[in-house]
Amino acid sequence: MEKVSKHCRCEAMGPKLRAIYGGDGGWDDAVAKALHMPDTMPEAIRDMWARNLKIARDNNVTLTPQQFAEMFVDNNFAS
Repeated sequence: MEKVSKHCRCEAMGPKLRAIYGGDGGWDDAVAKALHMPDTMPEAIRDMWARNLKIARDNNVTLTPQQFAEMFVDNNFAS
């Protein structure tokens, strides 16, 4: 239920995000434009997720999507 709710909130923010940051797709496209991400970024993030998930499993550790997202942002966007 929470996943659907977050998805709906993101979709609802799409028009305002596009108006502020540009893009012609959904909310995620506007965020990508605001962060100056290359078009290949979604594939690169999926690849990083797969690699990190394997590392976690190999070490008998659970890596949640939330943990990965926080780690990704901390490593790539935090100053």
